[in-house]
Amino acid sequence: MTSTQKFRIPAGVAALGLSAMLVASCSSSDSDGAGSESATAAATAESVTPRLGLTYDGGILVLDQQTLEVVDTVDADGFLRLNAAGDGRHFFVSTPSGFSLFDAGTWTEDGKHYTAAPAFTDITFDAEKPGHVVVHGGKTVLWDDGNGEIRSFDTKDVANDPAISEYTTTAHHGVAVELENGDLVLSVGDENARTGAQALDKDRNEIARSEECPALHGEATGEGEVVGFGCQDGVLIYRDGAFTKAVSPDAYGRVGTLAGDDSSPFFLGDYKSDPEAEKERPTRVAIIDSRSGEVALVELGASYSSKSLARGPHGEALVLGTDGKLHVIDPETKQITSSIEVVAPWTEPDNWQEPRPTIFVSDHTAFITEPSTNKIYAVDIEGGKVTATGELPQTPNEIKGVTGDSK
Repeated sequence: MTSTQKFRIPAGVAALGLSAMLVASCSSSDSDGAGSESATAAATAESVTPRLGLTYDGGILVLDQQTLEVVDTVDADGFLRLNAAGDGRHFFVSTPSGFSLFDAGTWTEDGKHYTAAPAFTDITFDAEKPGHVVVHGGKTVLWDDGNGEIRSFDTKDVANDPAISEYTTTAHHGVAVELENGDLVLSVGDENARTGAQALDKDRNEIARSEECPALHGEATGEGEVVGFGCQDGVLIYRDGAFTKAVSPDAYGRVGTLAGDDSSPFFLGDYKSDPEAEKERPTRVAIIDSRSGEVALVELGASYSSKSLARGPHGEALVLGTDGKLHVIDPETKQITSSIEVVAPWTEPDNWQEPRPTIFVSDHTAFITEPSTNKIYAVDIEGGKVTATGELPQTPNEIKGVTGDSK
């Protein structure tokens, strides 16, 4: 099947997109005129308006990042995975058909701000089982967990029939990142397990390989396009054509989620050390120095979830604890510099699909959801305080954001 055939409009998603547009149309033509007044105000704004996408059981909420007001609600069935497409305007939503492109409805042109109703587009990238979406260096990479197929393309062309580069691997569940020079760094394994990673040049010839990352999960990039992968016993690091291993201080020291920053040599990772635990709720996080390979552990005094990790505007390591606090860690000193009270204490649910407080960072602001109260908070990371609270009409689950600066 060619890349053109894979960039298609499935009937189900096209219908869903039409339904979403009809919902948006109805909301903008209410008798009180609130929808049209809002659209008019947005259209005359002189600056872009970043937006948030929040999934809930039954659809997607689109919020204005500056006001935390709900711009629109778009219906969609089933459990929804949400990823930023990377272009400032679109999200990828995992659907039974594949990676469906969702328009957050805002863009700029000729220095003016325009708005459109949020809706599913008629674009879906086919996938047997849509997995990771990775955006880096102007490229967006999609991984199909069903067959190990990787597709990459220029991020700016995501909604405009992009030229797609394809590669298929034997690892059915995995992750890949394309570097600025066209090299592809990806996990390896088979349908039963991930064992390591490999690097391929732009012609997809192998540069390097390592099988020293059992149960590979999670990916992040850091300063100098260093790539990190979480392992059962540490972090596998790719730098300048070679792999090295950052080894955990425990024989079983599993890192499954990584958060990186393009201007920082440090990775932030979750850290689990009990191989017998059915549901381990760790209270330590890992700070990995990609230069030295050191894995340092920081005790929080509270547990957290895989959706608790983020990075701040200056590379700070951010962890949303079950004590309701946003813990800010200096990765250089490994010290907690502040703990900001945001939400009520909470417990991580056993089912990974269930809602729990979740963090997304945009510039100097951390947006944190509180499903128990249907609220969202904006937190000034450096100021150490909550600056705004938004009331939500639905219980939020996943959260991502777009900058609003793309057509």
